[in-house]
Amino acid sequence: MEQQQQQLSRKRDGVVQVLDGSEIRALVENRDAFARFVDDRFRKLDADGDGRLSVKELQPAVADIGAAIGLPARGSSRQADHIYGEVLNEFTHGKQDSVSKSEFQHVLSDILLGMAAGLKRDPIVILRINGEDLNEFVDSPRYEPEAAAIFSQLKSGDNASLRQCLLAALQQLTVDHGMPPASDFWVVENIVEPAMQELGTNQLDQPVSQEAFFHEFKKLLSIITRRLQQHPVIVAHTENTFDGSGIRRLLLNKFEFDKLLDSVWRGVPKEHKDKTSKGYLRVALDRIADSASLPPYGAVDQVDAMVNEAFKMAKADDGKVVDEDEFKKLLTEILGAIMLQLDGNPIAVSTNTVVHEPMSAPSSLLSPMSLSPLVSPPPPVNREP
Repeated sequence: MEQQQQQLSRKRDGVVQVLDGSEIRALVENRDAFARFVDDRFRKLDADGDGRLSVKELQPAVADIGAAIGLPARGSSRQADHIYGEVLNEFTHGKQDSVSKSEFQHVLSDILLGMAAGLKRDPIVILRINGEDLNEFVDSPRYEPEAAAIFSQLKSGDNASLRQCLLAALQQLTVDHGMPPASDFWVVENIVEPAMQELGTNQLDQPVSQEAFFHEFKKLLSIITRRLQQHPVIVAHTENTFDGSGIRRLLLNKFEFDKLLDSVWRGVPKEHKDKTSKGYLRVALDRIADSASLPPYGAVDQVDAMVNEAFKMAKADDGKVVDEDEFKKLLTEILGAIMLQLDGNPIAVSTNTVVHEPMSAPSSLLSPMSLSPLVSPPPPVNREP
């Protein structure tokens, strides 16, 4: 990630901010500031004023945590709902109907420190896309071969129009080219569509040759460059490569790994004679994920596929009941299987999210920024689909 930041900082488009979790950590570690923060949040959540937060009153906090870690809205996917449920269970331990302020503070501290650790490992780089890098790309020797490669992909087997080719080509460009995500609604409405209208050719709906595509695409990018100079776009950029090295480090540190396994085992529901269902192995893996440098289940499809394969190999989805030793053995085998898959086929993930001014004031129940000068807020975001 440090190399990524150095590469980005050398670009003409500016690095506005790097969110690395240090400000969140500073808030939590400042006892007085964090106590004021918790008092304010607890008061806002405690609708009936009884000094405890019911499961219903906790829901806005759970939703804010989900939004902060990039989850889609509750009800949009089974995987996201599973993580929301796990967050709620952290507060209630799966048993309580309500939590006290001290319990809320303890769990919130753990969650915020976890978020800070995640940002330290995978910082978010805030970029200002102002057209300079895109202009440099268009004028560079890179343009023609990359445009040819894009055109050959677009024209394979169909008779697409110039309009279709231009719009699809924009989707292939990234922040490395100086292009904000072309699928974002704000970028479409304020950058792409006006640029297409300004292009003004009467051939947009006709089949296109490679030569015509090269000419019109270059012209379109020049118009977009000018619009970006007038209306710079702020983009939150992250990169991560999952190669199994985090799992390897964890497995090699036997003392820490055994402590982690003990902690996970204590946290899973038990059935008769201190046994539990294999179904809780997925819950356990989610709790270990951060320590193993893995994304939460549901966040990266390619990693999910490897996790599913590891569970299949370990026969861990049959719902049978196992004791502590067997549970820990299976979890270790699953981690090892995921590590081997990632070692042979590392997965690189890059995300680019356009930052917009909010249409209305968002919920800020868990935003440490409004209460403490120790933390400067990340801008509100709309994620590209």
